[in-house]
Amino acid sequence: MKRYFLRASLVLAGAFLALGGCTPTPIRYDPLSVNGRDGGGVTPSYPALMRIAAAARTGGDLSNAVSLYRRAAQLAPGNPEPYLDLGDTLVAMGKTNEAILAYNSALARNPHTPGARGGLARAYLLTGRPELAFAPLSTDYAEHPKDPRLYLLLGMANDETGAHAAAQSWYRGGLAIARGNPDLTINLALSLALSGDYPSAISTLRPLASGPGSSPAARQTLSLIYGLAGNDRAAARLARIDLNDAAVKHNLAYFASLRRLSPKARARAILDMRRAS
Repeated sequence: MKRYFLRASLVLAGAFLALGGCTPTPIRYDPLSVNGRDGGGVTPSYPALMRIAAAARTGGDLSNAVSLYRRAAQLAPGNPEPYLDLGDTLVAMGKTNEAILAYNSALARNPHTPGARGGLARAYLLTGRPELAFAPLSTDYAEHPKDPRLYLLLGMANDETGAHAAAQSWYRGGLAIARGNPDLTINLALSLALSGDYPSAISTLRPLASGPGSSPAARQTLSLIYGLAGNDRAAARLARIDLNDAAVKHNLAYFASLRRLSPKARARAILDMRRAS
């Protein structure tokens, strides 16, 4: 269900510093290992390759998953599924241009492949080409007007093109369908901040950031908004929940630098940071 969600935690990248944590060591999968014999037995079938590829992807072995999905596509050239999963894996690797080719390959085989248009739009957003995201998203929206994921992506595409009022309308429309959705709430608050409406941004996000379902994404986005509004004390208080003192000091200095930019340059810097995560 969340194949092409752009997580709101994207806003925590760049100058916000990593929240920490170790990357798991990938588990290596050998597709030609059958019953424990390296290179023995019959070459795996299409279903077997797809299962092994999914296991490799889940285990963090993304490079091997890409190879396996490509092999599966060779065995079932008319099936869009391996191209769709290949696109998702390439996005996770940061290879968004290759992912665009994979999603288009899936759509060429079946223009109604679930998740392919959304994945394509997400890849366009990640490569800084939001204007290209509108066509696949509009087609998806015409077919699925009650899917809150489309409202999120359409909101983000509008924010990327500077149409913040339109973006906020999409986020609110999504929240009317998925009440309390954290991704929509965080992005709505961020969009309001990009418009310079800091009081509305704070009142929108504060219940989520301080409630029982609070997350680092919500807290640190609200910290950013407080920082943009010039309330360093509140920004620091929220930042310290997840970050050490050095990171908090770094963030406050960054917020000050953002305040010195023009509104357009400030919005561009924040959106670039979100996309780069």
